[in-house]
Parts: sequence; structure tokens; C-alpha cells
Amino acid sequence: MSLSRRLFVTSVSAFVATGLPSASALGAPLPAEPRYRIPVSPDDTADDLVRKASQVRPTARQIAWQSLERTAFLHFGVNTFTGLEWGTGDEDPDVFQPAGLDTDQWARALRDGGFRLAILTVKHHDGFVLYPSRYTNHSVASSSWRDGQGDVLRSFADSMRRHGLKVGVYISPADENQYLHGVYANGSARAARTIPTLVEGDDRTPQQSYSLEATDYGAHMLNQLYEVLTEYGPVDEVWFDGAQGHIPPDKVESYDWDSWYTLVRALAPDAAIAVTGPDLRWVGNESGIAREDEWSVIPVKENQYGRTDWALSYDTPDEGSRDALVKAQPATDYLQWWPAECDVSIRDGWFYHADQQPKSVDYLTEIFFGSVGRNAVLLLNVPPDTDGLLHSTDVVRLREFRERIERELPEDLARGARTTTAPGRVTVDLGSEREVDRIRLAEDIGYGQQVESFVVEAQLDGAWTEVAGAGTIGASRILLLSAPVSARRWRLRVTGARSAVRIKKFELYRSRV
Repeated sequence: MSLSRRLFVTSVSAFVATGLPSASALGAPLPAEPRYRIPVSPDDTADDLVRKASQVRPTARQIAWQSLERTAFLHFGVNTFTGLEWGTGDEDPDVFQPAGLDTDQWARALRDGGFRLAILTVKHHDGFVLYPSRYTNHSVASSSWRDGQGDVLRSFADSMRRHGLKVGVYISPADENQYLHGVYANGSARAARTIPTLVEGDDRTPQQSYSLEATDYGAHMLNQLYEVLTEYGPVDEVWFDGAQGHIPPDKVESYDWDSWYTLVRALAPDAAIAVTGPDLRWVGNESGIAREDEWSVIPVKENQYGRTDWALSYDTPDEGSRDALVKAQPATDYLQWWPAECDVSIRDGWFYHADQQPKSVDYLTEIFFGSVGRNAVLLLNVPPDTDGLLHSTDVVRLREFRERIERELPEDLARGARTTTAPGRVTVDLGSEREVDRIRLAEDIGYGQQVESFVVEAQLDGAWTEVAGAGTIGASRILLLSAPVSARRWRLRVTGARSAVRIKKFELYRSRV
């Protein structure tokens, strides 16, 4: 099939085809849930792999997550008071004393920074829990803070929603406190466990219980997930990592991923499961920077009780190109919509340390363009301090960051401009010459990720002249020109694609930096 027949480009405001089949003729988007992954066969040819990749579609929850663009992490717990990054599990709960805790202040600062979702470390590797769980004594309930009646998760969830932010929870699979109590990594067999497991004095009357396969510790995690997902309102992201903690290398807990995923889907069906999960993946570094060409459709395999895993290494520089699909085929179970989340901390550490300072606005701006500008979502950690507040320096930096991005992308000059389409092209007429130095593009990812290469051209002295180009687009691609270019007419020309392309955004900006 020729390139021109494979490209179907729409205007930024509506599906408009010129000389091409209508959207209805091409068919509506494939059903989201069944097509977010497509099986791979050993007999698949290179062309088969590309065709299958072109047919993968994101789920509604993945599309909603991608649209957030800027999300926040809040690492908070006993480590905040001990100065450690990884706790030991034997901390005295009474060390947790955030006397001035103000989660409304967190929410205001994050909202002012342009963030739309925040994830709280409800439990880190030390096992200390920021709500009064029925299943551990290593929690806020064992601290004298607020006379043992404190509940950081309750306060956090209420504040985020009150200020218009979505709520995410990080519950560490590793738990060194439970290791010390002989539960984590105790070698127990998987068996059917009833969730929730009612305990002495339990006054709950669950509307539904679940029988799920789990180890002793897997059941502990399931019970805590049940508490968090049924008692604190809607949750939009559940964040797991794959760490094992500082336990002996011969004591490894095989996590019950399949059961954990099942319970999250049942109790929080709209929540994206990250980054050791089927919905979102870790980008592969903690610098907040995505690959130059970041694919959302990549080859994956399943292991360790249904864990979604990379068919290639997590840090390979090429996860989804044609060459990568072929290279990964021997280890691939599926081609899957598995977009990248870029995590990074505003300070050097993940938890608050008084001797550290936040990153500069310039540095944060580079991170924004290297994540949101490369088909990923930024996850920026802003750690509360020992008073239970976001430090005033960090609060100012968040506002400065948002203001800087607003100056970088101040006004879409193409908004309302005359737009025409042709096979593989979108042309914008601004009506008069305008200087442009930032270009933002997006595919309509409801129809998959298709663009493999493109150029942006400006009409200069009557001739179309290339001013920028790259490989992938996906949900968001931002190009920075080294110097402003003044032109009236601008054109996006797709030079390579896997299947029909639908362009959702072709935006032009002149920065005010």
C-alpha cells in the first residue's frame, strides 16, 4: 500500500478528509479494552508485527491519564523524619510528627504549578502506613501525632479533590516491617484468600468479598488495597514498583500481580495501574526524560503471576520502532499500549532533606519538553517537609515552573486559522507572517499511534522549506526551533506511517521567554 493511501490526516478542530475515504468508511476506533494488547506469534513476519502494532488502541483510562500531562508525587513518611531514602521497617512510629500538616497547602501549590493529579506514598518500602490500617501496627495510629487519630491519606484525598486534583496512591510491594514480622518473603504458598479478611473488632459489612490467589504477604497487600480503594473515595492511579527492599537476596517475594490487578480493576475500574502494571510503564530512568522517539505501543511479555514486563530491557533506547518489534519478537507475548511515565524529583532525593534545594526553572523546563514534549507524562516528586508542608522554596518553584511553561507556549497562533488537509499533510494559513519558535503536534491516539516520521515546513520566499522534523508524534510532540521563523503558511507533512494517521493538534507558538 502506498504512503499516500495509508495517511488520513484531519484538521485540528474536526475530522476533515480531502480526497480520502470518510471516517465512517475507515471504521470507528476498535473497541478499546480488548485491543489494548494483541498477541504475537512466532510466525509473524516483520510486516505482520507492524500491522498488529498499528491496530493497538489505548483504553479509556489510558487516554484520560495521558491527557493529564503533569502529575505529582508526594514522598512522605518515616523517612521524612529519619533522613533515609529507604527505611528499615523497625522505626519507632512515634518519630512521625508532622505537627503542621496542611494537605490543602499541598493541593494549592500543586494546582498553582499546573498539576492535575497527585500520588501519595501511602506505604513505602519500610512498611509504615499513612492511614490507620487494620493489618499493621506500623502506621500513624501507633504514633502520638494527633493522639494516634491522624490519617494522612484521608486528609490528602479530601484536599486534592477539594482543589480539583485527581487522587493517586503508591503502595509499595516491598515491606520490610512485614519481613521483620515473618510475613513478607516467608516462602508461603499461594492459596485462595478471602478479601477483605475480617479481623477482631472489624465492624465492616462488605458488599462483596473476593477469593484471590495469594501468599501470606500477597493477602496482606490485598487487604490494604481493599481498605484504600473502598474507604477513601475514587482513586485515579494506583502506583506499584517492583522493588524487593533491603532483604537477603535469597529471600524473594514473588508478588501476586494477577490478584492485585484483579482487585484494583474491581474496586477502582477507572484507575490506571502504574508503573509495574498493565496501564503505564516506567520510562526507564529517574531523570524525567523520555526517549527521542517514544512509542506507546511496545512489545511486552508476562511473567511472575501476570506481571506486565518489557520484552526488551526497560532502559533500551528503542522500545517500539519496526526494528525493535522484530528484535523483541522471540521474547514477546503481546504488542501492547503501554505508555511512558517519566518520574523525577524536584530535589535530589525522593524524601525531604533540609540540605537539598529544588531544581532550577530552566532544568524543570527541559524536563517538561523531554517528557510531555515526547509522548510521555511527567511525574514530578515534591516531598513534604518535617512540618507536613511543601517547603516555601518548592512552592515558589512550582509556580515559576507553571509560569515559564505558559511563556514557552503562550498562545496558539494557529487557533482559528484557515486549515486545509490533503493526504499526509495539514497546511495552516495564519493570514499574515508570524514568528514561530515552538510547534506542538498530537495524533488522535484513540486511533492508535501511527506516525513514524514527519517534517514541518514553512513557506519562505514562495518555497516550502523544512524547519523541523522528527520521528514519532503520539499524544504530544513539542519541537523547539533554534531561532524564530517568520512565515504566513505552515505545513505538517507525514513522511512515514504504519496506518491511517489522524492529526489532532498542529499548534504554532512564539515563546515569550
